[in-house]
Amino acid sequence: MKRFIFLVVTCLTYMSAITSCSEKNGVHPTKPNIILISADDLGWSDIGCYGSEIQTPNLDGLAEGGMRFTLFHNTSKCFPSRACLLTGVYAQDCGYDTTFMNPIVNAVTLGEVLRSAGYRTLWSGKHHGLENPVTRGFDRYYGLKDGACNYFNPGNQRPGEGAPARKGKPGNKRVRAWCIDSVMYNPYTPEEKDFYTTDYFTNYALSWLDEYKNEQKPFFLYLAYTAPHDPLMAWPEDIAKYKGMYDGGYEKIRLQRYNKQLEMGLIDSTYQLSAPDYNNWKELNEEEKADEIRKMEVYAAMIDRLDQNIGRVLSKLEEIGKKDNTLIMFVSDNGASAEMVDIDDDFGEIGTMTRWSSLGRSWANVGNTPFRYYKNYSFEGGINTPFIANWPKKIKANTINKSPGHFIDFMATLVDIAGAEYPKEYNNKKITPMRGQSLLLAFKGQKLNREKPIFWEWRHGRAVYFDSWKIVKDGFDNPWELYNLESDPTETKNLAGQYPGKVLEMEGMFNNWKSR
Repeated sequence: MKRFIFLVVTCLTYMSAITSCSEKNGVHPTKPNIILISADDLGWSDIGCYGSEIQTPNLDGLAEGGMRFTLFHNTSKCFPSRACLLTGVYAQDCGYDTTFMNPIVNAVTLGEVLRSAGYRTLWSGKHHGLENPVTRGFDRYYGLKDGACNYFNPGNQRPGEGAPARKGKPGNKRVRAWCIDSVMYNPYTPEEKDFYTTDYFTNYALSWLDEYKNEQKPFFLYLAYTAPHDPLMAWPEDIAKYKGMYDGGYEKIRLQRYNKQLEMGLIDSTYQLSAPDYNNWKELNEEEKADEIRKMEVYAAMIDRLDQNIGRVLSKLEEIGKKDNTLIMFVSDNGASAEMVDIDDDFGEIGTMTRWSSLGRSWANVGNTPFRYYKNYSFEGGINTPFIANWPKKIKANTINKSPGHFIDFMATLVDIAGAEYPKEYNNKKITPMRGQSLLLAFKGQKLNREKPIFWEWRHGRAVYFDSWKIVKDGFDNPWELYNLESDPTETKNLAGQYPGKVLEMEGMFNNWKSR
């Protein structure tokens, strides 16, 4: 008996020493792999599990096996949203509130924090920032350092092809920076004739998953797609899937999406369909209708291709045996965009490499069903993102969570999950405390009690959310509007005149935040 006890104690001591050693080296066998996927300018209703007619079986499958959020938020603009996601602090804290041509300051990135916790850190896709991500905690990086580019060729014209459409006036086209690990290309002209950004972002991610599949350490993969941000460009076979689907115009599709959202239980009767903000389809001439139909067919094809590539990632996880221990999250960096890019020397058909086309206000209104407004606005149509979280055996399947949240919450959440330490100082510089709140309770099916207000400010848009109340306005001289998002999540009943004290209280919160 004594010999048995001795052997058990010895074994436990040995195992404890191994565990201690592993943790000291930043390796913990129970830590999950983490994949964070971001779409670009994707509207709230643009994927199937949020009401769309677009074919997104892989995202729908993640939602069916996981959780969808209805009150999760970005900043309404690409680069501030991505800064919040990366750092866990507001864009105003880290120097990304008005421009992306600065280094990230007073903050650490998810790559820096998770690498210190033993993670392999990988990033493929869009940055929309100044620094190369390999200098900010990521072991590998491939993608667009800039904001938007041609999907088929981000660089110079290739032999035998037309000139790739780029933003800018003739003779002054803006060249977009691209990085492959530590090397920056400006311009980046791919040799591969099958190049398409969505596909190649995935290609590199899959190659890394293969390269590191036998490592004991977990991985963090940030997969930051540019789709469906303009230019509207897609493969012909994907466009063909949607031929004729949008011939009925804006109102038909918007009502279909709204009714589907109600039928699937994503929303309830408190979500009144906001007033339409699209052109009268019957007043468009045949040429205008044809262009609008084609735009939406291409836009749908881009989202379809995005979903196909997410399916490739899921298949790779299955292949390397890591699907069951991987948390996957999917978001969009702002609402569908009403921005229009006007380029003088565009040629060719909408959807091709030589034509830069934008979605426009009318279809953006459809994309953000049932909300008001679009990208660049602090109303829900600009800031409410579809958010899917899938974590086998951790998140209950096919659940909907109404907890309020924001991109600043990702840092706090992943610090919790990884058992990481968020530093007070990094590289001898003071770091802004995390502004967000961990989502782990929400992942367990509980509604979060938000401890602090959430703030927005981008261009002329401003907003504050706290305890179901939201003040919002567009334009510095316009008055604040007040909404209760619990009873009126689509912001159709302005209560500012009824509750002026609440407006003043929340305006004080905003002013205090600004002065900080």
